[in-house]
Amino acid sequence: MTLLKQLTLCTLLASLAACGQLHPNTRTEAIADYGSRIGFFNGSAEGRQNSAPPLGLGHPQSKFIGIIAPPTAEYTAPIQNTERYGKIDTNPVHAVAQAPVSTFSIDIDTGSYTNTRRFLNQGRLPPVDAVRVEELVNYFDYHYPLPSGDAPFSVHTTTVDSPWQKNAKIIKIGIQAKDIAAQQLPPANLVFLVDVSGSMNSHDKLPLVKQTLRLLTEQLRPQDKVTLITYASGEKLVLPPTSGSHKQTILRAINELSAGGATAGEQAIQLAYQMAEKNHIKHGINRILLATDGDFNVGITNFDTLKGMVAQKRQNGTSLTTLGFGTGNYNERLMEQLADAGDGNYSYIDGPEEAKKVLQRQLSSTLATVAQDVKIQVEFNPATVKEYRLVGYENRLLKQEDFNNDKVDAGDIGAGHSVTALYEIIPAGQKGWLDDSRYQATPLASGKASEYAYVKLRYKLPGQSTSKLLSHAVPAISQPLNRADGDTRFAVAVAAYGQQLRGGQYNGDMGWPAIIALAQNAQQPDEYGLRAQLVDLAKIAQSLSARHNRE
Repeated sequence: MTLLKQLTLCTLLASLAACGQLHPNTRTEAIADYGSRIGFFNGSAEGRQNSAPPLGLGHPQSKFIGIIAPPTAEYTAPIQNTERYGKIDTNPVHAVAQAPVSTFSIDIDTGSYTNTRRFLNQGRLPPVDAVRVEELVNYFDYHYPLPSGDAPFSVHTTTVDSPWQKNAKIIKIGIQAKDIAAQQLPPANLVFLVDVSGSMNSHDKLPLVKQTLRLLTEQLRPQDKVTLITYASGEKLVLPPTSGSHKQTILRAINELSAGGATAGEQAIQLAYQMAEKNHIKHGINRILLATDGDFNVGITNFDTLKGMVAQKRQNGTSLTTLGFGTGNYNERLMEQLADAGDGNYSYIDGPEEAKKVLQRQLSSTLATVAQDVKIQVEFNPATVKEYRLVGYENRLLKQEDFNNDKVDAGDIGAGHSVTALYEIIPAGQKGWLDDSRYQATPLASGKASEYAYVKLRYKLPGQSTSKLLSHAVPAISQPLNRADGDTRFAVAVAAYGQQLRGGQYNGDMGWPAIIALAQNAQQPDEYGLRAQLVDLAKIAQSLSARHNRE
């Protein structure tokens, strides 16, 4: 930078500070960025980094001339955090006498777990609304038996004593989808839709996106094809449909991606659907993989409008999977809800290992759907159950009448996926969360004293419009939690971990030490070390919670 430009910039910045438009304690990085925006520095991120002065303005070793602050001052600007999360109100307790039926859509998303992990690894407790307990529970495999009949999934239930509420029990509902080996998957028509706007110019964003897509590309077969579309200030068809046999061509296009510009996602999503529909493979996998931080700021930015557009597009047989990246401006609410509307799944990629989990080890479940619009309805038996509450699934609740309505959308299950849901119940005759009613007697169900509940599941086979029905009775028998199988104990521990991160409203006397002990005693088998990782995260959360309470 020339001396004249230095003087001019410092004069401008001093004027801004004097009139209150620029705080005197602004970080030099921000000043350098401001300078680049008005033409003093190279406009690229690299140029701003190389041009930014390492020391405060006025420091004897500063490259700038002029004094806006004392030489010995140390400056830290507040970091603006614009991350967005959907509001979650924890499910309430229901009296069976007044509301015996509970209905919800299954959820196979796992993004909340990895996003929460990111916060803890950074030494921060996550925002309460970032914690969706069902996504934490469903992040892990539970080794349920595979289906043996014609149904695409099996259903299993277990009931154990609850560690949270005296006299309570926990009913675990486990669903296991049939598996498909990656090489036996139907031909895939994949559209990589990549955000290359300026907000993606960070080590945990576009570079990680490229690593993730390279992992998927390496597994492509000749019968698969990939289209690559990018968007920033405008959308661009970077790579037309290309066979998986031309991996080097696909990899070259991925490697050349760079970030810059605003974020105009609307037209890019439209183009992605157009390309997916143009190259549609009948009876194949037709899926868009959207990789972004969700920070749309040009075009359609209204949340409900974007959701509605994606929901309408899914009718043509193309699903939308969202892969979230980055921090600071991350729009998690948009990523999770777009995947839901697009009949896809949502994952948050916080590092290379998570990319391997989602797009290498779990490739079949990420890409191939074995059952669509899967709904669960549980009717509790008033003869044996007094009260209940559903753990998690707050934004997946359905009306009772939605269960039999095939027009109502619900979640899809990928090949090999397992889904777990937990209900905490108070058996009849026991003291629970609610006072007994003064005027309304609890009705008794004759001849059903041997059942706690009746579970029904509706689903559609891919491409079909009429649902099928499965049902399963939950016997009125239970066992102590410490005698249950390791999967059940670990699922309860993960749910307790999530509830504690949300404030522990329903954890009773079960604090962090008991949660950690329960998880430790149930962490095997653990082929990839994920259960041990959960234990470590719980210990971090315990330490952060203790520090927060002291403050």
